[in-house]
Amino acid sequence: METELLASLIDKKYAILSSLRQLARAQGKIVQDGDMTRLMKLLATKQNLLTQLQHIERQLDPFRSQDPDSRKWRSPERRQQTRDMATRCESLLSEIMLVEKQCEGELVVRRDAAATRLQGIHSVTQATDAYLSNGPAHSQLDLSSDT
Repeated sequence: METELLASLIDKKYAILSSLRQLARAQGKIVQDGDMTRLMKLLATKQNLLTQLQHIERQLDPFRSQDPDSRKWRSPERRQQTRDMATRCESLLSEIMLVEKQCEGELVVRRDAAATRLQGIHSVTQATDAYLSNGPAHSQLDLSSDT
């Protein structure tokens, strides 16, 4: 039955979104720790799951134009289970998006702090270079007196 395919796709979507939620939560901790190596590995794993999710979404496309009331289900219970799972998927997606926004905000704060530190280092380097460019004669104090 076509509705069994729909139910199966919704179940797969839920499983992927559940994994993405776990990774998003882990991502938040990794971002707080500032571990960019682990973050890159996690993002690669997320990319794989997002590719799978896109594939499932394309498979779901034909169902989007259908009238839900015209679908023939094996049982009313199966229809309700699928409806509930679709609702859970939407809830998971909202949760994932919230965590992603929080991670993005934390990364922006960390980026700005790093930029400020780098600007400070650059300023110190410029001052040191300017001081040293005046040559060794100007870098020593003249302690001689004319009297």
